Amino acid sequence: MSEQVAILDGNTFVVSDGCGDIEATPTDTVGLFSFDTRFLSTWVLTVDGHRLNALSADNLQYFETRFFLVPGTGTVYVDAKLSVIRQRAVGGGFHEDLIILNHNDKPVSLAVRIDARSDFADIFEVKNAEGKKGKYYTSVEEGRLVLGYQRETFIRETVISATGGRCQVDEQGLSFDVRIPAHGRWETDIEVAAIVVAYHGRRPRGRELRKVKPKYAHDEHKARPNIGQSLEQWVAGAPKLECEDIHLRLTYRRSLVDLAALRFSPPVSAGHNLPAAGLPWFMTMFGRDSIFTSLQALPFTSELASTTLKALGGWQGARVDDFRDEDPGRILHEMRYGETAAFEEQPHSPYYGAADATALYVVLLDEYERWTGDAALVKDLEYEARAALNWIDEYADLQGNGYVSYQRRNEETGLENQCWKDSWDSIAYADGRLPGFPRATCELQGYAYDAKVRGARLAREFWNDPAYAEELERGAADLKKRFNNDFWLPDKQYFALALEADGSQVDSLTSNIGHLLWSGIVDRSKAKAVAKHLMSDRLFSGWGVRTMATGEHRYNPIGYHVGTVWPFDNSFIAWGLRRYGFAEEAARIAAGILDAAVFFEGRLPEAFGGYERELTRYPVQYPTACSPQAWSTGAPLLFLRTMLGLEPRGDDLVVNPKLPGGAGHIALLDIPGRWGKRDAFARGRMPLRHRHVTED
Repeated sequence: MSEQVAILDGNTFVVSDGCGDIEATPTDTVGLFSFDTRFLSTWVLTVDGHRLNALSADNLQYFETRFFLVPGTGTVYVDAKLSVIRQRAVGGGFHEDLIILNHNDKPVSLAVRIDARSDFADIFEVKNAEGKKGKYYTSVEEGRLVLGYQRETFIRETVISATGGRCQVDEQGLSFDVRIPAHGRWETDIEVAAIVVAYHGRRPRGRELRKVKPKYAHDEHKARPNIGQSLEQWVAGAPKLECEDIHLRLTYRRSLVDLAALRFSPPVSAGHNLPAAGLPWFMTMFGRDSIFTSLQALPFTSELASTTLKALGGWQGARVDDFRDEDPGRILHEMRYGETAAFEEQPHSPYYGAADATALYVVLLDEYERWTGDAALVKDLEYEARAALNWIDEYADLQGNGYVSYQRRNEETGLENQCWKDSWDSIAYADGRLPGFPRATCELQGYAYDAKVRGARLAREFWNDPAYAEELERGAADLKKRFNNDFWLPDKQYFALALEADGSQVDSLTSNIGHLLWSGIVDRSKAKAVAKHLMSDRLFSGWGVRTMATGEHRYNPIGYHVGTVWPFDNSFIAWGLRRYGFAEEAARIAAGILDAAVFFEGRLPEAFGGYERELTRYPVQYPTACSPQAWSTGAPLLFLRTMLGLEPRGDDLVVNPKLPGGAGHIALLDIPGRWGKRDAFARGRMPLRHRHVTED
């Protein structure tokens, strides 16, 4: 069985083959990873010197799987007299139960062996095939195998131990001399612990909130699940979905389970959780991703939002640092804990190269209070929110025209595009030309506008500063007026993707205009034209809104940001359409993406192909999409909010549903918020749509 099997728990994950074996090449993500380091690159089980054949691999929970194996016979027909079961649970490493069953009526003697090695590759070294600069060491200590790597004060160790008799440990792995009686069994428990002996990286600076020291090293050499709240508790604490569509129920549960799997406790979070961005490359804290996911999940759980706000505030920029693209008040883009970040071969300790996360931080803080009524956190984070708002005007206006724009200061490793579409070719003219820098993309202005409007509410209601509130409101009104003039393309009736420093309008038609509706920066007189473009055949594929419209020079249905469909993107576009009264259009987008989820077994990937729905019976997979990915996991949650029309109004929850045709009855029960718990009910009344779901 060649199919890979992945289990994860926060920042730790294991990717193996279908037998549970690990044989990593320098450039793949097979292995045991934790805090951006691969702690096992080889983990191979043999019986009497032979590899095993897989019967099945059963995912019990997101952090646990079971492999059923048999010895090979060298023929097509397998009539095995032995069964081998490996049950593996991840957490700070992993715990593996190894069981061998003898089905014969005679006893059997076996030589069981597990070969173990680690290359301690940094996640960036895996992506870029880079070599190591430190030294490896291996030792056997008190019956434990210790695999180690050291570069100055940066030390990582994998500690392996086993219970069960007759285990011999050597520097290459574990061996067991096994004798099993007729129809008997043998088993052993194996612990593989990922140990961070020392952390060599930049600690938080600034206020006392930012002075929490990272603490990673285990007190005991044992793997332990990072689940302070069990999966059952997590799911039970979420609202209950009742509906006639079994696929929607499965997608909803898959979203809750995957969000639980991606829960991550960064060092400044005091054990609380925020969403890691996605498997395999992004199992860490991302400012933009964590904020968007927290917004999606707010009607279902507020813990992710509160932890995200505290953690990102704790690492908020405090100085001008060109290597990290850091400014005072700027919210980080990405935080890494591996070797290349520790020795500043990458700027990710943390890296601040995102032009949107800072404004979105204020948006999340306001939305969090609107749902929870947690005024204490709004007051506690006043400094951080003010610093973020100040960054918009003081540091983000690189063009001197009053708009948020970006240009990397770290030319070697910094991101060229610092918006959510951060691939090199995502921002382009209709004829394919790439604009110069600085670039002011349209959605950045929408986020800045929204942050100012929301910041004004916070200043007036919680910070006792009406003068500052009025200043922010004036700034927001001015920004909206200028934006609707400077970015509007009157001949094409949509907003430019970006402005160059000389005022040139980058004229590609993209999904970014949907984020403008979500932010509220679009004049009402222009909203209908924007909605019409979003639902046109050029942008809407039938499955969802493409990142770039057909007919644009760089359009590619399987291009990362130039034609694929992103579920996260669509969830905020639908929310924006609903904000401007286009409820039916929002429901169509929700229906398309949720239909696509059926073909992905309820787990929406990072992106999928932008081909027309009529061209394929199923959404075409994007070859390197992350799965699960946090903001794709959160997309069904935001679609439910949008379809049900859930909006907090003071201490009340407003329900104003608009469902797609064929949705039937939907009830979301026990929605948490400042009101306690509320229920929402809806029934679709639009004509039944064709779901394009086949029986096979």
